Amino acid sequence: MKILSISDTVVPALYSPLICEKFPDADCVIACGDLPYYYQEYIISSLNVPLFFVHGNHDPEVEYSDHGECTYPHGGTNLHRRVIRWNGLLIAGVQGSIRYSNSSKFQHTQLQMWGYVISLVPGLLWNRLAYGRFLDIFVSHAPPWGIHDGPDYPHIGIKAFRWLLSIFRPQIHLHGHIHIYRPDMIIETDFGSTQVLNTYGYQVTELQVGE
Repeated sequence: MKILSISDTVVPALYSPLICEKFPDADCVIACGDLPYYYQEYIISSLNVPLFFVHGNHDPEVEYSDHGECTYPHGGTNLHRRVIRWNGLLIAGVQGSIRYSNSSKFQHTQLQMWGYVISLVPGLLWNRLAYGRFLDIFVSHAPPWGIHDGPDYPHIGIKAFRWLLSIFRPQIHLHGHIHIYRPDMIIETDFGSTQVLNTYGYQVTELQVGE
């Protein structure tokens, strides 16, 4: 399965008809937040594939467009605090970043993040019983604690995410939030059996469902 993941910045090549030539075989799009809703809608309508998303800390509560007020990208599935199965793929997600101001409802404390992650546990345990594994892809906006996170408080990682990776061992953890300004910045890290991937801009990931 081929996954196009996006986050944090609009990529001109994706917001154009060229996207159909560049990604003709993408099976789905996963958005990790801080992107205009119209941009996400354009991508999935062009590729005619499903969208799974979480909100980022800079996402607007309401975006105004030609078809009225939007509180999320139309046609997308919000993964926040959900465990879903799609075409055999097991996906779960948590939105937002650490709370560092009162400017967004998509900012949360470490304690709140723990609550969101714990709320996923029953679904993950069911996956194990039903499908023999807990999770294939964990999706978040913020990175896990100590992996790809920044030294400044708004960009610190989430402790509960690191715990989830260590216990439930998804194949991939896709996140955004950390902008890539230099070519030497690390965007891929193996944590146990999980590949943690910063999908700033976009990334293409292939995986075998059920591995």
